[in-house]
Amino acid sequence: MKSGRIAQKWSGSFVLVATVLAWPIASDAASLDEQVRAIRAVAAEGSGHANAIAAVKELSRGDAATLLPILKAFDDANPLAANWLRGAFEAVAARELKQSHPLPTRELEAFVLDVARHPEARRLAYEWLIKVDASASDRLIPGMIRDASPEFRRDAVQRLLNRAEKAHEDKKSADAIALFREALSGAIDDDQVKAIVKPLRELGETVDLPKHFGFLTAWHLIGPFDNTDKKGFDVAYPPESQVDLTAKLPGKMGDVAWEHYVTEDEYGVFNIAKKTAPHKGAITYGYTTFTTDTPRSIELRLGTPNAWKLWVNGELVFARDEYHRGTQLDQYRVKAKLKSGTNAILIKVCQNEQTEDWAQDWKYQVRVCDSAGAAILPSKNAVTTSQLDR
Repeated sequence: MKSGRIAQKWSGSFVLVATVLAWPIASDAASLDEQVRAIRAVAAEGSGHANAIAAVKELSRGDAATLLPILKAFDDANPLAANWLRGAFEAVAARELKQSHPLPTRELEAFVLDVARHPEARRLAYEWLIKVDASASDRLIPGMIRDASPEFRRDAVQRLLNRAEKAHEDKKSADAIALFREALSGAIDDDQVKAIVKPLRELGETVDLPKHFGFLTAWHLIGPFDNTDKKGFDVAYPPESQVDLTAKLPGKMGDVAWEHYVTEDEYGVFNIAKKTAPHKGAITYGYTTFTTDTPRSIELRLGTPNAWKLWVNGELVFARDEYHRGTQLDQYRVKAKLKSGTNAILIKVCQNEQTEDWAQDWKYQVRVCDSAGAAILPSKNAVTTSQLDR
């Protein structure tokens, strides 16, 4: 995990730790479940806060035996509840260490290795484990190259990347290539991917970045449709009710038809402004399919500076009516479920009428991945040309 992110994420917890360390120590195992339930019931809009505060105070008075139950309580907890649980865990762990009491290292290590547990709870357990057992890092991290936790993956990739760079520096090309390749197999963060791909290409290796990230590179596009005064965002143009790739539809400037494109951009970017005119006050739809052998949950990660809507198999999964806030990789993360077989993905990308230079981008990129950010590839690459009812 990046140090800046740790500081930002846990800043509230440090205040809580400092506060509860002054509270008297008491343990009430019988009420542990009740305290956890009160914390997990807290809602962002304010309901349950009073009960949660009281529960955190009581929970933070526990001893080392309460640490594992607190970690397990992270499962399915909302972000606010997870923050309260983190504070309680840190308060107990910090007090135990201050009083020279041992932490349950064996149980903490087993929890870290349990990929079914909440990623933040696993990371929290790891951070406190290495405080009392520095050897745990060398023992655990190398085996986490494909871990479900992005932070653990990053750590494992960085270790391999360091070794690969040293081999490259020492002119041990075969060793460097093998290590870079192994690191790439687990890399999900763009900065690490770039640090791996550059030397691999220098060594004469070919890297398929669209495949590595899981970008959807083949789409049918149709447009422009009218978005004068940004009114088109809420207009259900024909593609939203039915996709017929052979149809001609009334567009902003006359009839429009679906056209097939395959982007050559390594990051899967479709530059609509170069493919569709006019590109002011206009809307373009993109359609593609994704085939999987079994039903599965995925994340669709999208980047665009434009307003957009996204459908999977006819179900609207996300929409954002905002323009020109910039774009970046994995700017938006949308959870979706795929059925076995062919799945339809439709995106609506809206451009407004601003004339400033910085407002001319009209583009998007979409990739398919798991919750950690590792690419999920289709069982076969195909874009259907048949009619699909939505």
